[in-house]
Amino acid sequence: MKYLTCTLVVILTTLQYHTVQGQQNDFIDDFLVRLENSKKYMVLVAEMMPEDSYHYRPTPESLSFAENLLHVGFAMDFHCQTLLGERAPKDWQTDTVYKTEGKSKKEMISLIEKTFDETIAFLKEFNPESFGDELDYFGLTRNKRQIILLLSDHITHHRGQMLVYLRLNNIVPPRYVLYQ
Repeated sequence: MKYLTCTLVVILTTLQYHTVQGQQNDFIDDFLVRLENSKKYMVLVAEMMPEDSYHYRPTPESLSFAENLLHVGFAMDFHCQTLLGERAPKDWQTDTVYKTEGKSKKEMISLIEKTFDETIAFLKEFNPESFGDELDYFGLTRNKRQIILLLSDHITHHRGQMLVYLRLNNIVPPRYVLYQ
């Protein structure tokens, strides 16, 4: 009887572990699909704004269209390479990679595509067993799963601003793409 009980405990524990592992991997797989779609939509939005309007800003304190675009890239890099990875953080004030000065529309779009690709590659290799690891997120305690979700919110937030900027320039934004 003890042998049967021990065997059942081992089997149930193993099944539960594999179920949790499968769910964590499913989360990453689902997020990657979402991120791929987000990349396509972001590039479509970026391509629609004429280059001579890339520095448009509706108010003096607003980020320009181009600054919103590259700020998304900076944030993806920061979230994955710094918060979830091991690299020391870049400083938004001194970073030159994600600054708009001296960059053409084509170069900025290429940079955002490259950063999406790097983020996707990073997440493909991400160990889902660390989802519960807690980190300092601008003075708040957040686990790694939450930080991944916050990254998605951040992309959506700034892309939404870019869509409004298109409208303010009498450009009809691309049709919304589901699941991104």
